[in-house]
Amino acid sequence: MGPLKGIKVVDMTTVLMGPYATQMLGDYGADVIKVESLDGDVTRLIGPMRHTGMGPVFLNTNRSKRSICLDLKKPAGREAVLRLLKDADVLVYNVRPQAMARLQLGYDVVSEINPRLVYAGVFGFGQDGPYAAKPAYDDLIQGATALPALMAQTGDGVPRYVPNALVDRIVGLTAVGAICASLVHRDRSGRGQRVDIPMFETMAGFVMGDHMGGLTYEPPLDKGGYARHLSRDRRPYKTSDGYLSVIVYNDKQWENFFKATGRDDLRADPKFATFAGRAANIDVVYAELARIFEARTTAEWIDLLTRADVPVMPMHDLASILHDEHLEATGFFPVVNHPTEGPIRSMKVTATWSETEAEPVRLAPRLNEHGAEILREIGYSADEIAAMVRDGATRSAPE
Repeated sequence: MGPLKGIKVVDMTTVLMGPYATQMLGDYGADVIKVESLDGDVTRLIGPMRHTGMGPVFLNTNRSKRSICLDLKKPAGREAVLRLLKDADVLVYNVRPQAMARLQLGYDVVSEINPRLVYAGVFGFGQDGPYAAKPAYDDLIQGATALPALMAQTGDGVPRYVPNALVDRIVGLTAVGAICASLVHRDRSGRGQRVDIPMFETMAGFVMGDHMGGLTYEPPLDKGGYARHLSRDRRPYKTSDGYLSVIVYNDKQWENFFKATGRDDLRADPKFATFAGRAANIDVVYAELARIFEARTTAEWIDLLTRADVPVMPMHDLASILHDEHLEATGFFPVVNHPTEGPIRSMKVTATWSETEAEPVRLAPRLNEHGAEILREIGYSADEIAAMVRDGATRSAPE
C-alpha cells in the first residue's frame, strides 16, 4: 500500500537513468509496466550472473516492475503501447524526443489519446538549445559539467570520471520529483502535461550549486569553486592501522575536538579558532588533522570522537559496507529469494511513511515475464497474442 498505489506507469526506458527512476515509482506503489525490445534491456547482460539476462545491474534497477516485450517498429507493437497508454497515468521514456516522434509516439499524438497522461522524458539536453538532438551518456555529462576537471584539481592533475553513474542516478531522482509534482498538478487541474528532465541542465545546476562561488556575481569576484571541497587534503584520514572519515565542522565540534585531543594550542591559533579562520586556511587545517589522526588506531578514534560528539564514520569498501552495524540493524541489505535467480541481496526502500509504508512489490522480472498477462489486461485475446508472436511484435512467454 505505497503512496503511489493505483498509479499506472508505462516505462519505456533502458540502461540506468530511467529504470532507476521507475523502480523508485514502483517501490512507492505504482504499477510499473516495463516495455522492452525483443532483445531486452542491455543492462540484463552486465556483470556476473547465474542466468543469461539477469545480471546484477538489471536486478538492482528493475524490481517492482512487470516486463513485456514489444517491437515498436511493427504496427501491432505500437498499437499495443497505445492501448497501454490509454488509461496510464505516466509514461517515462529516455530516448531523444526525435526518436519518439519517429515512432509516432510524440506528446502531440499520445496526449490526444489520453489528455491526463504525464509524459515524462529523461534525456540529454533541453530542447530549446543547439544540443537538443545530441546523444548523451553519464560520462559525457560528467565531463561537460566539470566533474573530471574538479577531480583533476583535487587529485593528481589527471581528469577522471566519478566511479559511479552519478549523472544517471541524480537525473533519475530529479525525474521522480518532477513526475510526482506533475501528478499533483494533474489531480488539481484534470490535465496531464509533457515534462522534460534534461541531464545536462540538471547536472550543471547540481555541480555549480556548490562551485559557482564568486562567479555568482557580475563582475565575478573570483574564478569559482568551493575551497573546502577543492582542498587536496579533503579525504579520509589515515590512522595508525587504516582510514577514517571525520568532519570537524562547526565551532562546537571544534571545541569538543580540542578538549578530546588536548590540543589547547590549536584552540589559541587564529587559523583554527573560528569558522572564518578555518575557511581561509582550509588546506592548513586539513593537513594538521591528517597528522593528528595518524597517532591512534581507527577503533580508538571512533570511540574517542563518538564520546566527544564529533562526526565520525568508518571508511567502508564495497565488501565491508554490507556488514556495517547500522545497516545490519536496519535490515538494509536483505537476502531474498528470487523466483529464478535464487538467493540475492536486495536493498530497502530508503524513504519511510507513517501511513503508506512502501516496499518492493516484486523482484526484477525475466524478459517478457508478464507479456501475455499485460496484453490480456488491455483486451487482447489468446489468438491475438499468438498472432503478435508469429508476427514478431512480441515474444512468447519465457520458460
